[in-house]
Amino acid sequence: MTQGGGVPHAGFGGFAKRHREFFDALGADDWRPVAGYAGVEEKILSGELDPVARTGSVTRLARWAAGAAVDHAVRHDWCEEVFIVSGSLSIGTPDARDSAVVLPAGTYACRPADIVHGPFFSEAGCLLIEFTYYPPPLPAARP
Repeated sequence: MTQGGGVPHAGFGGFAKRHREFFDALGADDWRPVAGYAGVEEKILSGELDPVARTGSVTRLARWAAGAAVDHAVRHDWCEEVFIVSGSLSIGTPDARDSAVVLPAGTYACRPADIVHGPFFSEAGCLLIEFTYYPPPLPAARP
């Protein structure tokens, strides 16, 4: 996950984000499919995530088409915050929609690393804003 162009601004510290002023985040440009997630696209708004060094942060939009689904639970080694901007996302699978938990617009989640979550689907589609990051190390304890 990366946002190309420019040099990271020192004011963001280790998160290595670039300074960007107002732009059309919902415009048609820069959307790309999310690998392994049919019907889900992303647009990186800022930042970089380096899974090898376990550093960085990304702010992105995720757009789920009507009927998009992730049929398995997922887990990752970065922290994640998710806010459903529009539409709805359901916890469960389409074939068990009667027992699914529907999450409407306005719903928020904040997860530390290594939390299993999902599966998910969106019956009518949805738009999410996501903040993913590796937390900076805790300060060393003072003797």
